[in-house]
Amino acid sequence: MARVPPWLAVAGLAWVTASVASSGQSPISPLALRNHPAIAYQTTRPADSVARLDERLARGAATLTFDATTGYLHSVLAELQVPLESQMLVYSKTSFQAPRIGPSNPRALYFNDTVSVGWVRGGEVLEFASQDPSQGTIFYTLDQHEGRPRFTRQLVCVQCHTWEATLDVPGMFVGSVVTATDGSVLYVPAYSVDHRTPFDLRWGGWFVTGQHAFPRHLGNALVPSGGTIDDAVTPASTHVASLDGRFDPAGYAGAHSDVVALLVMEHQAHMLNLITRAGWEARVGADAGRPLGAIVNELVDYMLFIDERPLPGPVDGPSPFARAFEVRGPKDDRGRSLREFDLHARLMRYPCSYLIYSEPFDALPGAVKQAIYARLWAVLSGTAREPRYARLQAADRQAVIEILRETKAGLPAYFNEPRPGS
Repeated sequence: MARVPPWLAVAGLAWVTASVASSGQSPISPLALRNHPAIAYQTTRPADSVARLDERLARGAATLTFDATTGYLHSVLAELQVPLESQMLVYSKTSFQAPRIGPSNPRALYFNDTVSVGWVRGGEVLEFASQDPSQGTIFYTLDQHEGRPRFTRQLVCVQCHTWEATLDVPGMFVGSVVTATDGSVLYVPAYSVDHRTPFDLRWGGWFVTGQHAFPRHLGNALVPSGGTIDDAVTPASTHVASLDGRFDPAGYAGAHSDVVALLVMEHQAHMLNLITRAGWEARVGADAGRPLGAIVNELVDYMLFIDERPLPGPVDGPSPFARAFEVRGPKDDRGRSLREFDLHARLMRYPCSYLIYSEPFDALPGAVKQAIYARLWAVLSGTAREPRYARLQAADRQAVIEILRETKAGLPAYFNEPRPGS
């Protein structure tokens, strides 16, 4: 069996696995794009939430508390407003802390809309991937030694976190790999996935817990010596309610790696990369090498879940993450929210990404944001008549429009016009 290439085996903080759809990327190289004068990724001072926390630490306006088992983890999660309920557990050796990671000591990942935090029990550092409003993902570490904590930016991370799966901008991607019983990556292919990916290719190298109807996925599967992935993927590996007894739980938020959190992270990572790519293409202008409408259409289709892989049945939970996620709103006067889950036929009840409320979306250059709104209205109003939009039911279109009218600041006035045929 072919060994996985070294760059894949050290892929950093969080892998977002799925087959990456062809995006018609511009001919400008990732390095040239990052170094373009309109971007200046390496030299521009970050303004993400981790950078802001670090500034508060420097001024003495914030402090972090050290714990003997988890280091600064719980304190920093509280400061960054990252919920413990979001815990996902990775046992594949796909981090620069790989020697410490395996099924008996999985790497824990926690996230909110713009920050992901990685913790390895016994590790030297915490790992951070934080979405800057305009600069894409910024990577940091925080030493796990009691003292005067400060974050260190890690530019080296872009070597693995800037490629086709991230749309050639610094970003997150979720990966799915085949692993041996110690968590070592065995062989290619490795999949970069999002909400469009077939479920039977997802979650290799991840623990997956929760009640669901997926007949097959790669989570929880460990390939024995001399065996194959088909030997490892069984009903027992596919359906796991709890990880009790699989590893020492000391330091972890619980014996769970929530399937709903995994579904959300898969959507979120690619959505944030699309927002970054759209903003960068608008800023570099003609140097991007393609019409702005190409990335706008791609972003809006993904935002509206046009190519989402349908769920094969209900995801029943219980999911503490789902409850923590939904309560964050915002809600319209009928109590509806783009953060409400469906979890029967699809991920979200109302098919429009909650990341339309995010700081990176709001920071998009005016021209591209207005183009996104115009395309979004064209699809939701029904004036865009391509067959691919037939899956959007009239009731869903109307609900999304109504929710956005009441909850999204800066929405163009034409969103208040009657939808044709309504």
